[in-house]
Amino acid sequence: MRERESPQSKRYVRLVEKEQPKVSLKSNLANAFLIGGGICVFGEIIRTYLLYYGLSNDLASVWMSIALVFFGSLLTGLGIYDEIGRIGGAGSAIPITGFANSIVAPAMEYRSEGAILGLAARMFIIAGPVVAYGLISATVFGLIRSVFR
Repeated sequence: MRERESPQSKRYVRLVEKEQPKVSLKSNLANAFLIGGGICVFGEIIRTYLLYYGLSNDLASVWMSIALVFFGSLLTGLGIYDEIGRIGGAGSAIPITGFANSIVAPAMEYRSEGAILGLAARMFIIAGPVVAYGLISATVFGLIRSVFR
């Protein structure tokens, strides 16, 4: 239980409640669905285009992933992906473009510190654990599959 609150802390709480933006759950869900779905539809358009021009399903999927990472990185570099993320919330973070954004954004932020200590060292601040755990789990899974084959 809280101790008696001072008048200053009560005023602070009221001020925070007044200034805090009102969040609409329905609006956030709709925006996340539309932005995330739009990114995925864009990826499927790329894949379908590649299939139409004769690539195999596996190869078209690989090139689609590469294209989405490229476009996510490009839009981050141009400052557009931040606005997409502001509107779409989690819908922009979940597809592969969000992963590209999580690598490019810190790299751009710290580029003034130099190529090694800024760009290279800070590039994987957010995405580094994902890459590390992905490599570790893929290695473990591969070893398990090779033993029980």
